[in-house]
Amino acid sequence: MKNIFYRLGAAALLSTAFLFSGCEPEFEEDITLSKGPLDFSKYVSVGNSLTAGYQDNGLYLEGQVFSYPNILANQFSFVGGGQFVQPLFTQAQANGSGYLRLGGFSSTGAPILAPVTTNLAVRTDVAPLPGGRRLTKFTGAIQNWGVPGISVLASAVPQYGGVNPYFERLLSDAEVGQVSYVQKVVATQPTFFSLWLGNNDVLGYATAGGVVDPANPFGGITPTATFNAIYSQLAAGLSRNKAAKGIVATIPDVRSVPFFTTVGPTFKAGLPAAVPAVVALTKSAANRTVIAKNDIRVGSTGSALFTLTSTAYLGLLGQPTGRYWRDQAKAKYPSDAAAMDQELKRLLQNYQLDTTKMFGLSAENPLPSALVLDAEEQAEIQAATTEYNNIIKNVAAANDLAVFDAFTFFNSIQTPYSMNGVTYSPAFITGNLFSLDGVHPTPRGYAIIANEMIKAINAKYGSSVPTIDVTQFRAVLIP
Repeated sequence: MKNIFYRLGAAALLSTAFLFSGCEPEFEEDITLSKGPLDFSKYVSVGNSLTAGYQDNGLYLEGQVFSYPNILANQFSFVGGGQFVQPLFTQAQANGSGYLRLGGFSSTGAPILAPVTTNLAVRTDVAPLPGGRRLTKFTGAIQNWGVPGISVLASAVPQYGGVNPYFERLLSDAEVGQVSYVQKVVATQPTFFSLWLGNNDVLGYATAGGVVDPANPFGGITPTATFNAIYSQLAAGLSRNKAAKGIVATIPDVRSVPFFTTVGPTFKAGLPAAVPAVVALTKSAANRTVIAKNDIRVGSTGSALFTLTSTAYLGLLGQPTGRYWRDQAKAKYPSDAAAMDQELKRLLQNYQLDTTKMFGLSAENPLPSALVLDAEEQAEIQAATTEYNNIIKNVAAANDLAVFDAFTFFNSIQTPYSMNGVTYSPAFITGNLFSLDGVHPTPRGYAIIANEMIKAINAKYGSSVPTIDVTQFRAVLIP
């Protein structure tokens, strides 16, 4: 199919109504646009943080506006699509949950990331939820049901509305803890839908370095049978016995995002010749593993991955320090010094630590497991991702749905490539695709995803929905 780009300036996207508006389309060549057999009059998007437009480690107004569902809805409007209502933050609370911005670079070239803490949509009049501070409620009809943090497992649990502040924000007080995500989205009865859910059924486990908090029932890898049952129910409910068409997306290989690929190469290159290996905790509290220097993954060589959060601690290698564990205790009890001290003592005893020893170079003071994803943990993630994606494809076939194979797409962009004179890669900050959290796309990355989805929709249903000019969207803002 020939490619068409709608020339839409970024200024138009951030109009007073925060919707795509204002310009007459200019197409690069004449082609007949067509919806084919599809009905885009009520498009509903279902998914997690990717669907919400989360980026830079937060959900805020600009990210919502540039979410891939909003881009899709704009393109659907050229072939009969109706309005698309998102639960947008207000202008006064445009920074939403808060996020990270790039403040500059250190003398060594390391990025300086600063939290944005003004104009938030955070509620201080009520106690926080287990999943974080509550956010300003959004009332009214919703068509973008992107909920950061939600998994397929959590989507079927009614109590989840009392755990996740992003989901709680979209519910009435009477619904919190009583209605599941599956119930809410199926009740919307869309004429067309997108479903991208399942990433968090492995991502939370991966970003935590394989550490599972026993107090968090949604933190591990979801059993395949459970995933299959819930996902099948959700897709069937949305499609209403194939009355509604839609597109589903597979789960990318989470190990390939900058969150896991950025730190290891630099850390490996900086290790002195006298340090042939480092010592790290494994998932079991008392077990250690030795990671040889050559086992640190660089490109396709090596196995051990270091998380982006490890950046704050790897510089302490070889020092007698317990900073990581103090930070964990402080995060749990930020305003109770006595409780923080007790938690620190518990952690040191539980992991059999001696922080007077050399950090990361001794069995008594190893690198925390949360900073490293070892080969065993990666194998678990890879196996689950493969099983989930097979389920997603089978469910799509059973319900006559299009498929955006995100796993294949993200694997295809692991080496730099050029599009319309711009170079893209999975490199942190400079690659144009990923935002400052190393997991979620930039606005331009979301636009590229939207185009890939449009191509899959057109191929499946014989429609001619136009793609969008991705160069009109920003990448990481460099100060």
